[in-house]
Amino acid sequence: MPELSHHAVSSRLKQTFAISRGSKTSAETIRVTLSENGVTGRGECVPYGRYGETVASVSNQIERARPMLESGIDRQALQTIMPPGAARCAIDCAFWDLEAKRSNLPVWQLAGLPAPKTLPCTMSLSLDRPEKMAVAATQTPAIWLKLKLGDKRQDIDRIIAVHEARPDARLIVDGNEGIARSDYGMLIDTAARNGVAFIEQPFGSDQDAPLLERRSSVPICADESVHTSVDIADLSQKYQAVNIKLDKAGGLTEAINMLRQAQQYNLGVMIGCMVAGSLSMAPALLLGAAADVIDLDGPLWLADDIEHGLNYRDGQVRPATAQLWG
Repeated sequence: MPELSHHAVSSRLKQTFAISRGSKTSAETIRVTLSENGVTGRGECVPYGRYGETVASVSNQIERARPMLESGIDRQALQTIMPPGAARCAIDCAFWDLEAKRSNLPVWQLAGLPAPKTLPCTMSLSLDRPEKMAVAATQTPAIWLKLKLGDKRQDIDRIIAVHEARPDARLIVDGNEGIARSDYGMLIDTAARNGVAFIEQPFGSDQDAPLLERRSSVPICADESVHTSVDIADLSQKYQAVNIKLDKAGGLTEAINMLRQAQQYNLGVMIGCMVAGSLSMAPALLLGAAADVIDLDGPLWLADDIEHGLNYRDGQVRPATAQLWG
């Protein structure tokens, strides 16, 4: 039976990361290991306050799973025993890593996913004044840029400024639920004229009825509104794409289900992340070859990443090495 271990990790950021709901200067994560017969699998999660999670509450949830894990439940049983969220994510990913090492097969083969390859990766531009976001856009080679929005007085100027600074880039504008209904029309009109490929979660997850009232020529991507595959059928009436995040879904197992469900409903797919290091990104990166865009730039915000971290270069990210995960 696997032996469980877990501990919290606080990683300093290179600079403040700001969105409409607030800002942070560190990434707070929890790392999990499952060890059996000299083999150890690893996983990591990000407790997220938007969903009522804290490092303490998620650590407690992981600890409560110890008797079940040490009694011999497997990864599939985990899906019904624990709810979606950060705690299950870390354990699920540790199970996958453990299975890969036991079988001497990479996770992508075990999961029936496409072989990993080098992929373009989005770089997020922290919420700031338009001119500062424009400067930040010129300082990254990424061809995909995500603009954090949330201040109606300057959001339109932010989009225009970044597009003018990087007319070659494809833009994602992310409202993080902070766009006022009265500003939506101007937002989608500006987005259509300024190189925006996706508008992400403009309204609160329970306030997105306007998406049915006025269709946008720019695809609208669900983030906070989507957690698991159960959500996707209903969301397909309002959204044209979904952002799949392992911390919300509860791990790679459910994220794969979400990917397949989204494809069934002809939705675009973004693979996203919270701000965290490469151990959190590696499982999600396996979904990238089947996605429209990957937004897995978390490690680029850290002052120090984990050993054997992902290799980001020229706006792209390389597949994880076996030393890291999977």
